[in-house]
Amino acid sequence: LIVVQGRRRIGKSRLIKEFSKNMKTLVFSGIPPTEKTTRKDQLVEFGWQLGKALGQPPFKDDDWNDLFLRLALHTREGRVIVVFDEISWMGSKDHNFLGKLKNAWDLHFKNNPELILIICGSASAWIEKNILSNTGFLGRISFTLTLEELPLHECQQFWVASNAHLSTYEKFKILSVTGGVPLYLEEIDFQKPAEENIKDLCFKKGGLLVREFEQIFSDLFST
Repeated sequence: LIVVQGRRRIGKSRLIKEFSKNMKTLVFSGIPPTEKTTRKDQLVEFGWQLGKALGQPPFKDDDWNDLFLRLALHTREGRVIVVFDEISWMGSKDHNFLGKLKNAWDLHFKNNPELILIICGSASAWIEKNILSNTGFLGRISFTLTLEELPLHECQQFWVASNAHLSTYEKFKILSVTGGVPLYLEEIDFQKPAEENIKDLCFKKGGLLVREFEQIFSDLFST
């Protein structure tokens, strides 16, 4: 049982995808919550994703226990990775969700010694409060990985791999604005100077970073 956390855009899903690309992998994600999103909505979405993953019609169970059991029966043998992405979206509308997930792990999932269950999310405060500090998961989590921004030497490797010919000063200006966030670095147009890239990302209407703060701030501190 592994927990992967970190802010949006930091590369959690990409890291998991690269890690699991040579193994059987089942990925499930909650739907982005709104004021009207309900527990039932999350159950229906998970049932639809589970049916698709198993090559069957959508499951219409009204209880997480039933859906977890269906998944556990399908993954009881062999090397398999199960990913619950954006776990806070999936479980925040049901106060029993995490308790049922814990029971599913104890009673079913962990009986397959080759199964890896990855709980992933951007709402670090929610994960810390409800999973990492939850006595129900005490002793069950094998590893917790918190992704941070790429350090300078890895940013340099990123640019080398991208065949980018930028001066050290140009790189410094870009990193002063983007930090080592992989998605932001991927948006850099290496044919343009740093100032033009910064203008396009931060100040041009529709630029990736124009509204980025508002879009990710609530995720980081959602409880």
